[in-house]
Formats: sequence, structure tokens, C-alpha cells
Amino acid sequence: MAEIYISIGSNVDRERHFKNGLAALIDHFPSYKHSNVYESEPVGFNGRNFYNSVFAANTKMGVEEVCKLLKQIERDNGRTPGDKKFSPRTLDLDLLLYDDLICDQPAQLPRDEISKNAFVLLPLSEVGGHVTLPTTGESISSLWENYHNPNQKLWKVEL
Repeated sequence: MAEIYISIGSNVDRERHFKNGLAALIDHFPSYKHSNVYESEPVGFNGRNFYNSVFAANTKMGVEEVCKLLKQIERDNGRTPGDKKFSPRTLDLDLLLYDDLICDQPAQLPRDEISKNAFVLLPLSEVGGHVTLPTTGESISSLWENYHNPNQKLWKVEL
């Protein structure tokens, strides 16, 4: 079984799409952990605030199969292929970690934004603080403890 961590984000009809995305993940991975949900400002563009969290599970699915599933769930929630990188999202599901796999295809693993964005790192530390990045050997908890970017603020929300 592979241990996987998936970031969930939405800033278009965000409560509906966020809940739909989470429900779809639970359908496919019924034994899971889920972080708190946070509201954050968009990074890299102007737009509405996002809801973000991290979902953790174990799976027998291969990494390519997981990536295809995430893209299908996004499409089921109104995301269209070819959306600009820094733009509003109905649903954004990114595979952050798949065991200790390091690769660039079918996804960048571990995902580069883990150590750069508070909206990924804080919720990841809640469900996977014990995990170490295979590229650096640093624990997620340690990365969060040493994180400092005053431009990225988060607010816990209840859905």
C-alpha cells in the first residue's frame, strides 16, 4: 500500500466544489485522514480566496492511476483541461506525495510547492507531519516550524 497526500483547493463556488471533491476522494479512499480546512488568499494572481486542505490515505493504486483519478474528479467538478496555471479553480487536486517516490511524470513528486506555500504546508503538517521529504530528508513538521512567509496568511474555517 502506498501512502498518498493530496491537496484540495477551490475558489469558484468553493464550498460546493470543495465538499464535492472531498466526498469523491472519500468514495475512492474510505480509510483516510483529513486536515483542517483553511481559507487563504490566491498566490500568483488576483481573485477570490481559496479553501484548502490536505487529504491522506493509503492505496493499492499506482501513481499514474491516482493522477488520472484526480484529473477526473476535477473535470467532474467543472475544471477544464488547459486552465491557466495561476487562475481561479472550481477544484484543484494535486498529488503532493506518493510514498517516497521522486519523479517528474506523471506528476512532480514530491510536489515543489510543499515547502513554498503555507496553504499546502500547514494542512500537510497536520496529517503527515511525521513524513520526511525524500529529496531533502526534512520532516514536514520541521518545514512548517521553520516556515516564514508573512505574505501568506491562513484562516481556519468550518464547513
